[in-house]
Formats: sequence, structure tokens, C-alpha cells
Amino acid sequence: MPRRWHPGALIRISAALHAAAAAGVALRPEAWPWAAGAVAANHGLLTAAGLLPRCSLLGTNWTRLPGAAAARGEIALTIDDGPDPDVTPRVLDLLDTHRARATFFVIGGLVREHPALAREIVARGHAIENHSEHHLKTFSLHGPRWLAREIGAAQDTIAEVCGRTPRFFRAPAGLRNPFLEPVLARLDLQLASWSRRAYDTRTGDAAKVCQRLSDGLAAGDILLLHDGNAARTSSGMPVIVDVLPHLLAACAAAGLETVTLTAAIP
Repeated sequence: MPRRWHPGALIRISAALHAAAAAGVALRPEAWPWAAGAVAANHGLLTAAGLLPRCSLLGTNWTRLPGAAAARGEIALTIDDGPDPDVTPRVLDLLDTHRARATFFVIGGLVREHPALAREIVARGHAIENHSEHHLKTFSLHGPRWLAREIGAAQDTIAEVCGRTPRFFRAPAGLRNPFLEPVLARLDLQLASWSRRAYDTRTGDAAKVCQRLSDGLAAGDILLLHDGNAARTSSGMPVIVDVLPHLLAACAAAGLETVTLTAAIP
């Protein structure tokens, strides 16, 4: 069932500003440069908010786990851009070894290419969530109808293949626009970003990636890694495969338990 969309202060102010600008120009045409400048500045602010993955000005956004989960000493390990037939099975084995749970934000098109692997993620006790159908770099440049088709297609793909309907959505590269939150509300999806990322699609230094994630690690953190599009170490190892044993050992040493995002819903 859809949830109710509650536009935030920035969206309400933006709507009022556009209406006021239109009315002002209608009453005083000579004021159009001021109206155009105000609207342009507002669009710049909306664009900036969409370029900041952890920003909540465009709608609700999980950047950390809820307080109750943090109080229980829980953190979330989230893994994006899969499933990958080479990397994902190794990631699943490592998670099993450490008795860890993860949330996989998967690409719908890859789920259709590797349905058995997607089902294995679920069978091993992990959550599988929506990372769009095609993971296009231009995702944040599209309007509401396109966003609804793209995200809805991934919802249908994952539900059909895995038998579970995602509860969370993560935008490609974390980039979005003001049209996204109303679409997510209609699909009953919650936007989720992260508190810590390691840039492991760009950095082949596993020690540096691990350090970025583990230094100051605290209950309530949402960590971001990638099994798809993963960078490689100098020996050709996917970075996530090299990082996970050390990262999960650090979590255990700190008394932190890895949980799925769905397990942390209040």
C-alpha cells in the first residue's frame, strides 16, 4: 500500500515561491528579472540538495539506523550494484563465515540475468532491496513518470524473482531530484543512504577502504560497499572480498551486530 507523501519545508517553500513569482510577474511584468532570479536560486538549492546523498531536504532519508537499533548495538552493512556472478558468491560465503547479515541493493536488470544468485541472497538470510532497474547515470535527471517506471520495474523484477517486495530504495550514486520522494511514497519505499562510505568502486587499496569504514565505527552506522562495479586490489581481488573479513572482525571486537535494514524498522 502507498504511504502518504509529506512534502518537507524546502518543497513547500519552493512551491510557494514559484506561485508567488508567477503571480508577481502577472501583476507587475517589469518585475520579471527579480522573479526569474529568485526561481533560479531556488532551483540551484534544490539541485544542491539532490547532489548530497545524505541530505534529507527532499524527503525522508535513512542515513543512520533508528535510535532503538543503535541502542541495541546494531549496524547495517549495505552492498550495492549486484548481483555479480563472480563477486557476490564470495561475499555471501564471507558473511556466512562471520555470521553477519547484510542488505543488498540490487539492480533489477542484473536480477533477471542472475535469478538463482538473487534468490540465494535471500535464502542465506539477507535482505534484497531496490537500486533501480538499470542503474543509469542520468537517473536524477528524469521526471516523475520515468522514475515511477524505472523504480516500479525493479520492484516487480525483485518481487517476481525473489518472492519479496523491497521496502527500501537507494538512488544510483545517491543522486536524486524533488520528484523522487512522491514516487517512493506511492511505492511504499523508504530512501536509504549511509553514514559511512569507502569509495570502493574507485579505491583499490583495501586497507584504506577498511580504515574509512572502521575508524570511529559506532552503533547505528549504515556502511556502504559494492559487490558490483567493485574496484580491484593490486592482486586483482575485488576490494570488498579483501575488506570484509577485517571489517567484520572490527565489528565483532566493538560488540556491534550487523542487521538488515528491514530488521531495524521501528
